[in-house]
Amino acid sequence: MPLSRGPDNATACLALADGTLFYGRGFGATGQTTAELCFNTAMTGYQEIMTDPSYAGQIVTFTFPHVGNVGVNPEDDETQDPVAEGMVVKWDPTEPSNWRAAEPLTAWLRKRGRVGIGGVDTRRLTRAIRQQGAPHVAMAHEPSGAFDIEALVAAARGFKGLVGLDLAKEVTCAQSYRWDQMRWAWPDGYRRRAEPGRRVVAVDYGAKRNILRCLASAGCDVTVLPATATAEEVLAHEPHGLFLSNGPGDPAATGEYAVPMIRDILDTSEIPVFGICLGHQMLARAMGANTIKMNHGHHGANHPVKDLETGKVEITSMNHGFTVDSQSLPADVIESHVSLFDGSNCGIRHRERPIFSVQYHPEASPGPQDSYYLFERFVAAM
Repeated sequence: MPLSRGPDNATACLALADGTLFYGRGFGATGQTTAELCFNTAMTGYQEIMTDPSYAGQIVTFTFPHVGNVGVNPEDDETQDPVAEGMVVKWDPTEPSNWRAAEPLTAWLRKRGRVGIGGVDTRRLTRAIRQQGAPHVAMAHEPSGAFDIEALVAAARGFKGLVGLDLAKEVTCAQSYRWDQMRWAWPDGYRRRAEPGRRVVAVDYGAKRNILRCLASAGCDVTVLPATATAEEVLAHEPHGLFLSNGPGDPAATGEYAVPMIRDILDTSEIPVFGICLGHQMLARAMGANTIKMNHGHHGANHPVKDLETGKVEITSMNHGFTVDSQSLPADVIESHVSLFDGSNCGIRHRERPIFSVQYHPEASPGPQDSYYLFERFVAAM
């Protein structure tokens, strides 16, 4: 295929499946990647976003232009390495200006094989995503500025998408482990939980570290199990409660093995169950509801959610491209929370039993403490 060059100084190209091209300046690793493209409206937390396992299979467009300005540091990783396939930003990342920075964002991405592109009209790109849905894309960083455009567009069109894709198995832990690290607190940072607490089994569909920290801080002795754990393996730990974590991919695909396990727990045990994000969708499917793909999903740290039972509005962090179909909820399940952006489901609870879940991320502290009560509710139920 003939190579072509973009505008002056362009060293990266983002190709949409419909043939639309965005040129910019590449940073991070060189090479090419294909994924679904989404946008995130958060003003802070780009490192947490890039290391959130729920972003597997996706490239993130950041609508806030200041990305890279505080660098990166080991304390803010939600998992060991970036999981998002790449990042798209308006302004080129700057040198870090923060006392916590351990290294620049660009170097961090390069070491971990993630591609970035700067100098992109992210407003135009975001409007396209909102109007047309999350597109399939291919993104290349080539320092020479020469690109095989036909091959890039073909790669974008060849991406199969997230529908029907089980990604939880790719990001879950390989084996069980204990977790005792608590939330960050001045001046000691992350402390370890020493006193005994309620035994909680957390099923890892792509768990963020700060969720586990919140469980520990709320009074839980946490044992983390892989996504494929059976009901027998969960109950062998004699837990006081079961937690279902966040994660990526299509909940219908992950539900092939997760839903039977959850149903077994619900049928044979009276322990409280709490789910977040994909865990919320897994719990809803286990209780008889359906999940559907959204047009462009919800991704950001400024999403208003209303608690239908108290009338309280919480400012929440969200990251999901699928949602629970509230019209499919069975009679014994109540819709507890809804998005004030589009009315989509953001929470459920069982009418009689201590079983509940939310679509958003209470551990991400966008409020900053609007939703921490959910962890306390879980512990109180135990």
